[in-house]
Amino acid sequence: MSWVPVSPNSHFPLQNLPYGVFSTPGQPQHRIGVAIGEQILDLSKVSHLFSGPLLKGHQQVFREATLNSLMGLTKEHWAEARATLTQLLARDCATVRDSSLKETAMVPQSCATMHLPATIGDYTDFYSSLDHAKNVGTMFRSKENALMPNWKYLPVGYHGRASSVVISGTPVRRPNGQTRPVETEPPKFGPCRLMDFELEMAFFVGGSCPALGDSITAQQAGEHIFGMVLMNDWSARDIQKWEYIPLGPFGAKNMGTSISPWVVTMQALEPFAVANRSEERRVGKECRSRW
Repeated sequence: MSWVPVSPNSHFPLQNLPYGVFSTPGQPQHRIGVAIGEQILDLSKVSHLFSGPLLKGHQQVFREATLNSLMGLTKEHWAEARATLTQLLARDCATVRDSSLKETAMVPQSCATMHLPATIGDYTDFYSSLDHAKNVGTMFRSKENALMPNWKYLPVGYHGRASSVVISGTPVRRPNGQTRPVETEPPKFGPCRLMDFELEMAFFVGGSCPALGDSITAQQAGEHIFGMVLMNDWSARDIQKWEYIPLGPFGAKNMGTSISPWVVTMQALEPFAVANRSEERRVGKECRSRW
């Protein structure tokens, strides 16, 4: 439990504590906060309280305008930050609750404007849902040729336009582009008539980067995934159908990609982890073959 009032139906209990970047009318500078109930704990006001053995030399990351520097630390730093936040907001902790910090560091979410949580230099969108791949393949080709031969072997993806990533709620304009509605006629230029939206998960990655050309294995991925947001990959399907061969999406995907403002950390999601079902099936087959 927290000393901050939290509704039983809130998305932001003490067990969540997602990170975001916000501003207020009285202080327009972008700053990092953590959601708790209907409030935001302004980390720029409490950065000096991150005094653990790993973070005492990195307190400046909580005073910056994006999460990039915090995400650039290690998984151990992230865990220490979460432990500190959990302690500061716990019901029996008086450090913020009974001090003047409470007046300056606690901001109602209703008074805040949310911003992109990080400067996004690049992103890769993966085509990893079987149902989605079949639906789109059927739309573009046929039911018999829905999946391309490489789909079940590669992590198929494309690099999107990072400058078009926007926070949820930002208007996305219907794009103009080339389409070919009649196969026997030349393409036409005009507004998209088949706008599509998709519910996806997006991962923010960080940690220490390897040298250019070095690899990060799948087993090491957990050391680099900072947290997750919801994502809407807006798609102009009629434009995409005409342009995607041979090099993939371009104008059909660059008009906007929406993400939710709060980054839920992997530490917060750990209690809900489940076994890899494909691994379970593989082990099950091995056990049956042994018997």
